[in-house]
Amino acid sequence: MDVRRCRSSSLVKKVTVGEPAVESMEKNSLKVKMVEQHHDDDAVKACDVLPLPIYLTNAAFFTLFFSVVYFLLTRWREKIRSSTPLHVVTLSEMVAISAFIASFVYLLGFFGIDFVQSIFRPSHDVWTSEDDEVVMIKEDTRKVPCGAGIDCSIPILAPPLPSVPKVVDLVPVSVDLTEEDEEIVKSVVAGTTPSYLLESKLGDCRRAAAIRHEALQRVTGKSLSGLPLEGFDYASILGQCCEMPIGYVQIPVGIAGPLLLDGKEYSIPMATTEGCLVASTNRGCKAIMMSGGANSVLLRDSMTRAPVVRFATAKRAAELKFYVEEPANFDTLAAVFNKSSRFGRLQSIKCAIAGKNLYMRFSCSTGDAMGMNMVSKGVQNVLDFLQTDFPDMDVIGISGNYCSDKKPAAVNWIEGRGKSVVCEVVIKGDVVKKVLKTNVQALVELNMLKNLTGSAMAGALGGFNAHASNIVSAIFIATGQDPAQNVESSHCITMMEAVNDGQDLHVSVTMPSIEVGTVGGGTQLASQSACLNLLGVKGANREAPGSNARLLATIVAGSVLAGELSLMSAISAGQLVRSHMKYNRSSRDVTSASSI
Repeated sequence: MDVRRCRSSSLVKKVTVGEPAVESMEKNSLKVKMVEQHHDDDAVKACDVLPLPIYLTNAAFFTLFFSVVYFLLTRWREKIRSSTPLHVVTLSEMVAISAFIASFVYLLGFFGIDFVQSIFRPSHDVWTSEDDEVVMIKEDTRKVPCGAGIDCSIPILAPPLPSVPKVVDLVPVSVDLTEEDEEIVKSVVAGTTPSYLLESKLGDCRRAAAIRHEALQRVTGKSLSGLPLEGFDYASILGQCCEMPIGYVQIPVGIAGPLLLDGKEYSIPMATTEGCLVASTNRGCKAIMMSGGANSVLLRDSMTRAPVVRFATAKRAAELKFYVEEPANFDTLAAVFNKSSRFGRLQSIKCAIAGKNLYMRFSCSTGDAMGMNMVSKGVQNVLDFLQTDFPDMDVIGISGNYCSDKKPAAVNWIEGRGKSVVCEVVIKGDVVKKVLKTNVQALVELNMLKNLTGSAMAGALGGFNAHASNIVSAIFIATGQDPAQNVESSHCITMMEAVNDGQDLHVSVTMPSIEVGTVGGGTQLASQSACLNLLGVKGANREAPGSNARLLATIVAGSVLAGELSLMSAISAGQLVRSHMKYNRSSRDVTSASSI
C-alpha cells in the first residue's frame, strides 16, 4: 500500500485512541514528509546539466539534426549526378557527419531511452510508480497495518432521511474487482491511465471492459447496472467493431416467415424494439406464401467510391475526365485497380465536374463483402497511377460524397449502389380479403395517394414506400450490417396494380441500393453470424464468390415486400391504430422494471 495514500486517508478518520497514538501518527507523518522532501531534493534532473532551458536545447538539436540531414542528402544527390565517389568527403561534409551523429545521439538519449525501457519494464510497474515503492520500503517501518490504530467507522453526520423508493439507475453499483484492478480503476479515474490503452496494457479485453465500466460509473456518478457486461466476447470486436467497450445492448430478435422467395423458404431474423413490426411482416409473409411465393431479380451489383481532385484550371480537370472516361484507357485503369484485391473488379468510372474540381465515381464488384474498404484501396491505387501523367492533380479526399455513402442521394437512387433488386408477387384476391382484411381496389388507391403522390408532395428522395427502412434496419442489425447504411439501402418504390380483371393484386418493390455483405464487420460476431447462418448465407461462398451477399440482398427486398403489403393493408382496413395500441403499448411500470 502506498504510504502517502495511507497518510492521506488517515487524516479524514476519527481518532478514538489516546494521545500516544496521536503523537505516533504525527511522527510517522512528519517522517514521511521529510523523506519525500529529501528524495525530491536529491533527484537529479536531465535538464540540470544543460546551459540552456530544456525546450531551447531540444529546439537547437532538432534544427541541427534536420539541417545536416538535408545538407548531406543534397550533397549525396550532387555526387550521384556528377559520378563522384561517395566515400570522398570534404571538410564541410565531415563536420556535417559529426553534427549528425552528435544530434542523433542526443535525441536518442532524450526521447528513445524511456521508450525502450517502457517496452521491457515488468508488467506490474505499469500501474505503480518506482518512487513510491522506494519511499515505502525505506520508511514504512510501522509494526501494525495502516489505520490499525484508528477507528474506521463512518461517523453519522446528520439524522437519517426518511425512506424513499429505491431508484437503481441513480446509484452506481460497483462490480467485483481485485485489488490490482481497483488500483487500475483509480488510475483511470485520476486520468493517469488513458482508458483507450486498457486492452493493450492488460492483454485481457473482458477485464479492460469491466475496469472501464466501473471507472465510468465513478466519474459520472451514474449507474450502469442495467448495461450487461458478462456473456460477451470482447476480443472478437477488438480493432474492428467497437472501441472502448463498457458492455453491450440487448435487442430482441424475432422471426418472421417463412418467406417463400424464388422457390425457397426463409425464416427472417429481425432485431427490433418496435412492437407489431415482426407480426406485421409475418402476416405479409403468410399472404405471399398462400399466393405461391414471390420472385426477385438482381439488376446490379457494384459498390462505389468517388474521390474529389482539384486542378489549377477547369480545362485540366476536363482533360482528366476525358482520359478516365476514354474506353481505350479503361483496361489499363482496371488492371491498376484490380491489384488491390482478389475479389474487387472495376466495372466503370463516371465523372462529374464542378468548376476546376473533378469527382470520379468508381464502381466495382466486391465479392461477399460489403466492400467499402476494398473499393477505397483500389481507388487509391488508381489515384497514385494517375499522379504520374497528371502531376498537378491535387487529391482533396478519397471520398467526395459523390459516392454517396450513408446519405440520401439522387445518384444512388438513379445509378444504384451495392445491390439493385426488384421483387414482385401476385396476391390472390381471396388472400387479400381473408388474410389482409381489405380489397384490391382499396390497396391500389391507397398506394397511389400515399406512396406515390404523398411522397412526391413531401419531396421524398427514394422514399416512395410505406416503411421499407423498418424492415431493412431490423434485418441489418440482426445480421451484422452497418446500420447507418440503412439510409440509402431503404431507397424503395412500392408499386401496386390490379391484375387478372381486377381480381388479384400485383405488388412490387424496387430497391436500387441495398448495401450488404456476409463477411467482415459485424457479420463475424456470434449472434449476427447465427442469424446469417439461419438464412443460409453465413460467410463467403467459395464456389461462387459474391452469391451469398447477393442472396441476402434479395431476402431483404422480399422481406420489405412482405412488410409493405401488410402495413398498407392495415392502413387500408383502418387497423393500424388498433394493432399498435394492442402490441406496441406496454402496461408495465417502467420505474419498477428498471430495478429488475
